[in-house]
Formats: sequence, C-alpha cells, structure tokens
Amino acid sequence: MTDAAPQPADTSRTGTLVACGPEQRAEQARLYAACFKKPLAERGLEWRYDEVPHGPSVSFVTRETGGATVSGYACNPRLVISRGDESTEAIVGETGDVMTHPDWRKRGYFSALDRAAMAAAKERGWAFAFGLPNRKSAHIFLELGWRRIGTVRPWTFVLRADAAARAWRRREGLLPALGVGLLARRGRSRRAELARALVALRVDALDEFPRDVETLARSVEARFDFMLRRSKSYLDWRFCRAPSRLHRAFALRSAAGELRGYVVVQLPRPGQPVGYLVDVLGADDVLAGAALEVGLAQLERAGASVVEATAIDGSWWRALLERAGFGPPRDDNHLIVIQQPLQPEHPLTRAAADAARWYFTDGDRDDETVG
Repeated sequence: MTDAAPQPADTSRTGTLVACGPEQRAEQARLYAACFKKPLAERGLEWRYDEVPHGPSVSFVTRETGGATVSGYACNPRLVISRGDESTEAIVGETGDVMTHPDWRKRGYFSALDRAAMAAAKERGWAFAFGLPNRKSAHIFLELGWRRIGTVRPWTFVLRADAAARAWRRREGLLPALGVGLLARRGRSRRAELARALVALRVDALDEFPRDVETLARSVEARFDFMLRRSKSYLDWRFCRAPSRLHRAFALRSAAGELRGYVVVQLPRPGQPVGYLVDVLGADDVLAGAALEVGLAQLERAGASVVEATAIDGSWWRALLERAGFGPPRDDNHLIVIQQPLQPEHPLTRAAADAARWYFTDGDRDDETVG
C-alpha cells in the first residue's frame, strides 16, 4: 500500500494542501532542511515514511502561489496494544516533522495541515494520534483540541566526571555542572547492583533481532496500558536498517539460550560527549536493569562521558532510570505528551489516556536518532 498520487486537498488563504507520496520526499527534505538545524536527507524520509512495517505515513505539504513549499506535516503509523489484550491492538499515529518555513510562519498553515492529517488518519481507521510537540508548537496543538496526557523529560547518567560531562550538565544549570562527580559516584554504585544479574547471562551483539524477541515482548505487554508492539520486523526496521547507522543492539540470553532481554544504544556522534540509551526490554525489572547496564557499558567503551534517556513523568521507565543513577533535568526542562482521539470509544484510546502508564522509551519516538 502506498499513498495516493498527490492531489490538491484544500485551497484557501493558507495555500494548497497536497497529500504526499514517495515522489514528494525530495521536496519534503528540502523543506525540512530549511526548518530544522539537524539535517535529514531524502533517504531518511523514505525510511521514515515509506518503509514502516505498518504501512505508509500520512504526510502533507502546503504550496503557495508560484509553487513554493511552505509547510509540512506527517503522522506515522505504530502498532500498539494495551495490557497484552489482542482485542485492543490497533494502529495509532505518531506526529512528526510538523514544520513551516521560517519565511512563512504565523499565517495559519498549521491548523489546516492538522485538520487534513487527522482526517486522513481517521479515514485509515487509526484509533488515535499522539505526539511530543516542541515548545513552539505545543500550545497550537492544544488550541486545536489535542489533549495533554503527560510530560516527558531528559535524564542524564554521568560515566566520566570530566570537563565534557560538566559542560553537558551546565545546560541544566551551575549546580548540576558542579555535581557531576557526585552523580558519577552514585552511578558507579548503582551499576554494580545492576550488573549482578549479568553473571548468569550471555551478551550477544545483534545485526538483526531474533524471532523470539516477540515472545519476550508479549510477556512484557501485559503490564502496560500502552506499548508499541516490538515485532522482529519493526525492530529490524527501526534500529538495524536506520539510515544513520548509529544504533547498536545487544541481546541478553540465559545459559540455556533463552532470550531474557535486549538493549539498543545510539553511539556518540563525532566530537560529542553524549551517547543515548534508546530502548530496553527485560523479562522483569531486574533483567531490564541488567540490559540497561549492558547499554551503559557499551557507551562507555564508545567514549561517551554522559548518557541520556528520555522518560515520561510517573512512568515505569522513569523509575528505572532513577534507580540506575540517572540525574534529572531542571524542573522546567520538559515537553508535553498529547493525544487526539480519532475513535474515542476504542478501548486502546481509553486505555492510553494517561501517558504515565505507558511503556515508552526514546526508541518509540518518531525521530530516527536522539539529540
């Protein structure tokens, strides 16, 4: 299944809305480059919009008179389940790449694009849409009727109490920068606790995910109101075939060969002190902690001074990061989590109304890479 050939969806004072397919990826990449500091090549959009195992993304651009591409919007499909109940399984949309060219902002493009994208997602039968908007767009989503259902913050683990770590923590304020030594010592102590479960486990690097990852994921799904289904095909697409090639995945197996957990990390970029703990799965909390320790060890070997991971406030993931020795950001350093019900009575829509009850890591966000 592919998006339909581009057809004008609406013509008004806010330009002409065009539904995009693979033929428009170069156009969307040019708009992206004009709107964001982090570059994204056409290939990155092909991966993000056209190769998702659950079907193509909903995406639109707005063109003004003369053909200038001035705004864009995308919503990407994710397969989700609640509490392991197969009757709740549904596709939901995750917003991403909501953008307006700097020369054309504050002219009403966003509202028209949001209406068009949500109408298309509803027509496809998606249960709801969710997103983690940046500070510039969050209030607009809320004005358009999206619900605020949670907050999300970055947490930091200090591997080395060096100048790079102090500079990174300085972004949170002077006191966090001065406290990197204490945070590093606390982290070493917590890591020793996490590592105890590794004594009876084998750690294998993964070029692709094993089929039995789906059995492991099924055992975890029963604990959460919202969890993206971690199938082999999805995980291979999300991490092993991602264009950046920055992800590394590792499996934890028992002596008998049973898969007990996995971790995915993102390596530091050249000249950067930070690596990212992207995704973790464990058969229980002890094994999830052991997987987290494997990730920290891999990033330490890769030269990272600090590790970051983002967590929804009140969630299981945040609690695990805190227990592992991650330090919090300043109080105002957070984004909101929002939901737009497309099928309000769908059991998944109702179950997912409180993001604190989600299983949600950085790997579940729409961006290919973190940071």
